Amino acid sequence: MAEITPLRSPAETGLAKLFEATKMRYPTGVSIAREEAFRYFEAVGLPTRRVEAFKYTDLRSAFRDAAAPAEMPSAETAQAALSGAKGFAGLEALRLDFVNGHLITGSSDLGRAPEGVTITPLTEALSQGHALLDRLTPVRQASENPIYQLNTAFLADGALIHVAAGAKVEGPIHLRFVGAGGEAFSTATRVLVVLEEGAEATILETHEGPDGVAYQPNDAVDVVVGDHAVFRHARLNAEGRETVALSTLSARLGVEAAIETVNVVVGGVLSRHQVYLNFAGADAKAIVNGATMLNGSQLADTTFLADHAATGGVSRELFKTVVDGSATGVFQGKIIVQQAAQQTDGKMMSACLILSEDGQMMNKPELEIFADDVACGHGATCGALDEDLLFYLMQRGLPKAQAESLLVQAFLGEAIEAVSHEGAREALVGTIEAWLKARG
Repeated sequence: MAEITPLRSPAETGLAKLFEATKMRYPTGVSIAREEAFRYFEAVGLPTRRVEAFKYTDLRSAFRDAAAPAEMPSAETAQAALSGAKGFAGLEALRLDFVNGHLITGSSDLGRAPEGVTITPLTEALSQGHALLDRLTPVRQASENPIYQLNTAFLADGALIHVAAGAKVEGPIHLRFVGAGGEAFSTATRVLVVLEEGAEATILETHEGPDGVAYQPNDAVDVVVGDHAVFRHARLNAEGRETVALSTLSARLGVEAAIETVNVVVGGVLSRHQVYLNFAGADAKAIVNGATMLNGSQLADTTFLADHAATGGVSRELFKTVVDGSATGVFQGKIIVQQAAQQTDGKMMSACLILSEDGQMMNKPELEIFADDVACGHGATCGALDEDLLFYLMQRGLPKAQAESLLVQAFLGEAIEAVSHEGAREALVGTIEAWLKARG
């Protein structure tokens, strides 16, 4: 029988050529199995709608070609890009600056880390064989994802953030990712955050870049939350309007560990944010929220998986999406409760507000339960603005546009409330207000 060879798309062919041409220049290390990762991706390819996990997001069609990995920018280019960055501007934080996927050590606060915090450039950690690199890929299911494996294959830069046992980091650490240039490029960064027992830290992420440039970021953050540790995280996607932006957050939770993460999306022509949680320790807790605002022909995909593998885990997920124009929102969420994870309490909700005739929302919430002593549920709603509430506000003298804006802010605000850091929360509320103002 003749062997069947699947046809590669131009982007897949281009990625194969780029990998062979550039893999020797990337930092290496025993924990970065580049070849294995790319062979996995090569076998699977860019996902299409025929792949259940990408049912509503056809990456094979989205990637018409493969952009070359970005080079380290010049000092002038990096400075110009960072000076125009708006995400969490003015917020007091320890900053790590990435321009075109490369850590800019000259502008980053590497030497200003507070007591108990050690920050190591990932290229340095790899070259020295850092002991914590064995904590990469803390969630098994992430390694079965082609986007995550593509990040591993092309991984060029990043950071390793270690928080010592018992350290309570007061101020946030801001990971600032900025794209610059007039030609398409790709990036692949990885940030590993390790919180030892009883530690607490807040990480903020902002991703932004130029409009009119079809750049292709693929970013991943791996988090290991030790026993009784607390990890707080807020992320803003304000990428350029032509960007195809892929991102992954994977976290492993120890005994009585806690994670709070909120992802806000306004940018990108297509974006997919993946969250993988592994409840490895008993009585771990997670709050996972999202607020997405779309218009034009944007598509934003949020895919979430919580794997409860220990007793007493509590997870709360709330995703709010506002769709205008001919945009498309996608939510896919799954809560898995293993047989050993008795007394798990999981609640997942996706709600969408559609402001136009042509907008659409795709929801696919799932539960997969193998234990018998649990309290789990999920739901999804989709609708227009409440006409009665709109009429009520207009009767009190508000113009229709302002009344609509107030209702949209109230709708999205519930998801933003989970951000513990007051300054970050206010900045994200400002992002919502700016989006509504631009909408008119």
